[in-house]
Amino acid sequence: MSRKKRGSNNQRRGNRAPKKDEYRTDLLEKSDMKNERFSSYYQAQNIIPEDEWESFMDALRTPLPTTFRVAGSRQTANSLNATIKDVHVPALNDVVFENQKIPPPVQIPWYPDGLAWQFNVPKKVLRKSPEFKKFHSFLVFETEVGNVSRQEAVSMLPPLFLDVEPHHKVMDMCAAPGSKTAQLLEALHAQDTLTASSIPSGLLLANDSDYKRTHLLIHQSARLPSPALMVTNLDASNYPSIKVPAREGNRMEQLLFDRILCDVPCSGDGTIRKNLNIWKTWQPNDGNGLHGLQLRILQRAMKLLKPDGRIVYSTCSLNPVENEAVIASALLSTPEFHLIDVSSGLPELKRRPGLTSWRPTSDRTVKKTYETYEAFIANDPQAAVTKLTPGHWPPANVEDLHLERCMRIYPHHQDSGGFFVAVLERRPLAGQTKEKKRAASSPAPVPEAKKPRLFDSTESVPKDPSTPAAAPTGASTPSEPQEAPAVEQSFKEMPYTFLASEDPTLLSCIERLHLTKDFPSSNVLVRNPEGDVVRSMYLTNDIIKSVIQNNDFTKIRLTAAGTKVFTKQEGGKGSEAQYRILGEGLPVVLPYVDPANILQANMSALKTFVESHYPLTTSFEEPFKTVLEGLILGCHVVNFPPGELDGSSLTHELLLPIWKSGVSVSLMVDKKAKNALSLRVFGKEVSPPKQREKKDEEKESDAVMADVDEVKEDEEHQEVEADDAEEIVVAAL
Repeated sequence: MSRKKRGSNNQRRGNRAPKKDEYRTDLLEKSDMKNERFSSYYQAQNIIPEDEWESFMDALRTPLPTTFRVAGSRQTANSLNATIKDVHVPALNDVVFENQKIPPPVQIPWYPDGLAWQFNVPKKVLRKSPEFKKFHSFLVFETEVGNVSRQEAVSMLPPLFLDVEPHHKVMDMCAAPGSKTAQLLEALHAQDTLTASSIPSGLLLANDSDYKRTHLLIHQSARLPSPALMVTNLDASNYPSIKVPAREGNRMEQLLFDRILCDVPCSGDGTIRKNLNIWKTWQPNDGNGLHGLQLRILQRAMKLLKPDGRIVYSTCSLNPVENEAVIASALLSTPEFHLIDVSSGLPELKRRPGLTSWRPTSDRTVKKTYETYEAFIANDPQAAVTKLTPGHWPPANVEDLHLERCMRIYPHHQDSGGFFVAVLERRPLAGQTKEKKRAASSPAPVPEAKKPRLFDSTESVPKDPSTPAAAPTGASTPSEPQEAPAVEQSFKEMPYTFLASEDPTLLSCIERLHLTKDFPSSNVLVRNPEGDVVRSMYLTNDIIKSVIQNNDFTKIRLTAAGTKVFTKQEGGKGSEAQYRILGEGLPVVLPYVDPANILQANMSALKTFVESHYPLTTSFEEPFKTVLEGLILGCHVVNFPPGELDGSSLTHELLLPIWKSGVSVSLMVDKKAKNALSLRVFGKEVSPPKQREKKDEEKESDAVMADVDEVKEDEEHQEVEADDAEEIVVAAL
């Protein structure tokens, strides 16, 4: 994750078209891509052999290829990947544009199951080549519905090395905008099928310190609905302890994690191929100033990890001060951790070992670097006013830390960005005393004298339902009186209230939707003020329910939990409102829908549904027409088995929710999902847009296909004005 300065000339741009390239000020000629400070500094660090320096710099001056990942659960991703490989790539094999052969997308060799792709095609080709234009539309629609993730290749690495399994409790400490979070969710949902989602016993806690970016994170993560996801808005370097009931005894204990991802804020010079402004602005103090924050985040992660757990620390920076220096300082401060040798993982990935020597400096001109901290103090006249510490330099016992087990990814090896990854594991030392942890507290910085009393993660803490942390108890209907916790003025989120299993509204919903007795009704929560009509219902797993019931949601700044599965649908004239299954929530609910009440249709019916917004029941063929006419008003689930129709084919079973009105029915999925479905199955959009709509669509597709990691990398360098941050969120949506 990196930071990049935003221009100060910010203003609301509304729906205006992005400026053409000739008006952009961040574009550089190749001859202008140079920075003597950058070159001098990294040559002094010996990050690569001298005979590779020119090829390394040449790679930095070339545009970064477009990369994307086929997302979603494993079976769904493999099915869509087969479509790309067998349908789209062959159609792009022999494309010639302006007398030049355009290479088709190729699979990234090191990514598991070939689910990541790379291609390098100018926008002009995407706009004007019929073949690439169709492929671009396919990618845009699939990205909008979450089946494709536009993500830089190297940013896909950290979740892979974290090695997440469905039972793991996982934390993503600096998660926004959510591309890596989505990968972690996919790993938790490895047991999902093409049509139904599992409810993992594990947990993914995604955190980001920026409130607006947490909502971008929620939007990104919603593309893979999960009852095992919760999102918080806290300072990762001072993350509070979360309490859960101990397995034995009437006591509470700290929630510790099996896996933690620390993709920390960094200077981001590994992204120089796409963030061209770095050529103009780079100087060594960019990394020097972030070292302390990066170390604090990693050290806090170490306190939150279980024994035998794993942490992945990563940056998109080349600077050893932000990489090896942080790892070395963390290892020295917490001896039960060590680096894991993962050199045999992802064998097709070209990498270099971590550095064991480096020479920091505070001199912006990089005229002199220093081998040791002592030499720096003795010879640099500015040493007394800088924030450099001994931890910026290699420690005396650097060889004992095995920093060579870290991984450095360089752009000239596999046409990628620059990146750093380190994998750490915790093994407790014999007889070591556990360190005490913070109680859940406000994310605001707290002076040392005012910090709350600490408690040991293993000591007994009596369960006291009268304490504020236990105030939002479950098993209660929204209408029941319940003492709400005092909400912080700066945190404005609706409370989380679990419905009682016998709640009349919930029972009516279960009955009307034909859900079986196995449906986990005790894990359904609502997010509305006390006494208000329930508009939507969310489903969580057991561990998230336990976290919500035993912690004050305002103290952990909980912004999302579980996944929305039911929403209220107003009835027609003279009809009462009912609840329906959301399209994105259906995979989670489907295992509990009574099979006898799932309607059976065919490709002809599917085509009618996607081509019309509210088709009449009479527009369908028999026998489905008679089935529809006999349905009661409300939500129903339809199964479309694999089949073919007029050259179009559905390769796997598809289940979708519909809504039956008086004489019509409608497919209850949003327009973008319907468009993606129509393009995937029938090879065309739902309804061809008018000329003006086409222009709007081109603007939107540029925003959708924008690398969401760039949002992450662009926002972290300096504070973003509110207007600018809002535009970022809108663009990513």
